[in-house]
Amino acid sequence: MGLLSEGSPLSWKETKQWADTVRNQGILQFINLYHKLKNRQNDVLKWGDEVEYMIIKFDHERKIAQVSLRASDVLNYMHQKEKENPSEVRSLWHPEFGAYMVEATPSKPYGGLTSHFNIVEANMQARREEIKESLEAGESLMCLTSFPRFCNIISRLGCEDFTDPPTKPNPHKGALHSLFFPDEAVYGKHPRFKTLARNIRERRGKKVIINIPVYKDVNTQTPFVEDLTILGDDGEGARASLPDHIYMDAMGFGMGCCCLQVTFQACNIREARVLYDQLAPVCPIMMALSAASPVQRGYLSERDCRWDVVSASVDDRTNQELGIEPLVDDRFQINKSRYDTIDSYLSPEGEKFNDLDVVYDRDVYQQLQDAGIDHLLAQHVAHLFIRDPISLFSEKLHPNNEDTDHFENIQSTNWQSMRFKPPPPNSSIGWRVEFRPMEVQLTEFENAAFVVFVVLLTRVILSYQLNFLIPVSKVDENHKEAQKKDAVRNSTFWFRRDVMTCDSPPEAACMKCKDSDDSEYTKMTINEIINGRDNGFPGLVPLIKKFLSSVDVDVDTQCTIQQYLGLMQRRASGELMTTARWIREYIHNHPQYCRDSVVSQQINYDLLNTADKIQTGELLCPELLGSFQSKTKDDIPNAVQKAENCYDHVNSGGQLEDCYSHSNCVGGES
Repeated sequence: MGLLSEGSPLSWKETKQWADTVRNQGILQFINLYHKLKNRQNDVLKWGDEVEYMIIKFDHERKIAQVSLRASDVLNYMHQKEKENPSEVRSLWHPEFGAYMVEATPSKPYGGLTSHFNIVEANMQARREEIKESLEAGESLMCLTSFPRFCNIISRLGCEDFTDPPTKPNPHKGALHSLFFPDEAVYGKHPRFKTLARNIRERRGKKVIINIPVYKDVNTQTPFVEDLTILGDDGEGARASLPDHIYMDAMGFGMGCCCLQVTFQACNIREARVLYDQLAPVCPIMMALSAASPVQRGYLSERDCRWDVVSASVDDRTNQELGIEPLVDDRFQINKSRYDTIDSYLSPEGEKFNDLDVVYDRDVYQQLQDAGIDHLLAQHVAHLFIRDPISLFSEKLHPNNEDTDHFENIQSTNWQSMRFKPPPPNSSIGWRVEFRPMEVQLTEFENAAFVVFVVLLTRVILSYQLNFLIPVSKVDENHKEAQKKDAVRNSTFWFRRDVMTCDSPPEAACMKCKDSDDSEYTKMTINEIINGRDNGFPGLVPLIKKFLSSVDVDVDTQCTIQQYLGLMQRRASGELMTTARWIREYIHNHPQYCRDSVVSQQINYDLLNTADKIQTGELLCPELLGSFQSKTKDDIPNAVQKAENCYDHVNSGGQLEDCYSHSNCVGGES
């Protein structure tokens, strides 16, 4: 969601005039915050998920499925409930880029008790029940990474028929200037979103350019080239679009996608930096496992994930920054979009694997070094600050001494695969890490499984002192591979051969790699990374199971966790489909599919209607979900309530050891 400052948005010309001021003050804000909180210790594990949803309107008589542009009305209703009963609500609701999108989080973070893993799914289910009261007849809240039929030119209806109420894009006016995506489909109640879209377009001096390879079926047009003049293209789209690619031209195609994210609170800044590094190589693995977006703008593509679409949709680099023209007015040639993979590790252990040429502001870097901030963190922040602010409000130009808005302005518009998050000023929140690559899944069971898996993996990393580090360039290579069609079954990925270290505890020694090859990293399949291989890599799930055997887990929670791990294992092995593979097979098997890569209105309706029935449990889908059944509960068992109280005790200044004395605790390192 990012920083949602209130106020009057500035134009790009006005924002540009304040860019140096924002950067200068933002760095001072970070330096002050860092020195105030760098020695903060003993924060206990807290974590939470963010699930993004689309509101879909079904017209069952006409057999049409559209995005419903009622997010503002829905959020007004949900926010009123939050105000009326703040202690009663189970979840909190937030706006997102699309006028058809909403985001929900648990109303309070989960903690370090194993039983918390058993309430995630129940909380997600409660969100769906809570929001039902605000939906109109025919509307459904759906976990879709990408709406399949944004603007299909071939039908000549796509630019007017994918929204309810009907809208029409204007390629010459408004925030987007899009041939396909109307301004009305952007959330309008908060000015941040249209301001971002307008300023990104104006900063780069042209519309964003998104080209995704089309899937070439037997009847797909060859070469695949669209006539954009029928939509009013003045030649910009024709120049930007590539043959045999699906062309898109607006921020909405990327930021209008939905995702699943997890944020963790670390024990201290050192632990946060370790988790940031160790999870970075896992990002492409989890993206491939969660792949859920094989259709773009009404066409089947050669990609299963949204990442490159989002990356290009917010790429505000000018021709000079892209290296197309020599640097004259701009400061840096920049290798990546604002939305992309990380460029460097932050922990001392990761430094030797930083093999990319990191572009950073050397003046900012020196200022941070002079302020006593170490090389790796100074480089990281100086890298973020090569960017301009792209959304600025007149009321926020002159912050007070406690504000960090200028720092967060830059930080929150660097959308990377991992995010390192300093504590907010004057709060009880500690140093955090955000895990950002996953695509949202259709059901609460799947989404809870992915969230719990990632959280458990952090516990294993810290408890067993594991080392997943590989060169950052290899992580980038993995990230590109992970987006390919059916990467889970067809691709291999760089991963560390032996993840045990000299600091790993004796109980983990039996999981050590016995492979005689002494190279640090090698290529593995997703199945080998998740499930392990003989005499080689132990596998992430076996490592988690080994860890769980050392902590007390109540029977219901153990059952639920095992169901989640089973889903991950069977998805990794290919026995169960990824969401992307399921969508592809559904389309290929649809009687109206003409083997031409086109997802028609009828196919779109049938696909989403079927997906809606799967997510509500009306229809079983064993090829996607297997026959798993968790024992999720909506409360924490009384037997562990005392342990939860210990967390409150620690947060009130008590001793950390009070918490760790409970054997059902999976908190951070002591």
